[in-house]
Amino acid sequence: MDIGMLWFDNDKQVDLRSKIERAAAYYRDKYGKAPNLCFVHPCMIPANPGESISSAVSQSAEKSQIQEQGVEIRTSNTMLPNHFWIGINRRESTSAL
Repeated sequence: MDIGMLWFDNDKQVDLRSKIERAAAYYRDKYGKAPNLCFVHPCMIPANPGESISSAVSQSAEKSQIQEQGVEIRTSNTMLPNHFWIGINRRESTSAL
């Protein structure tokens, strides 16, 4: 992802899925396109992905990928906790054309 939107959400009452849904909805409203990629800090991924995220694609110490309603979630140690870098992965979207 070359360009994205930085979203902050530290609401402790809301799970990761809901936070990503909020960020994605705002992104769609603001930019007119649905995001397909979101980076988060690894500490934000629940210990058991089945509890709050639908399906785990792969889990490792350096990179986790989880698909959530068309948004691929990847972890990055460069992200701060409670921050979401959400946008469009141009490599995937242009290869589909």
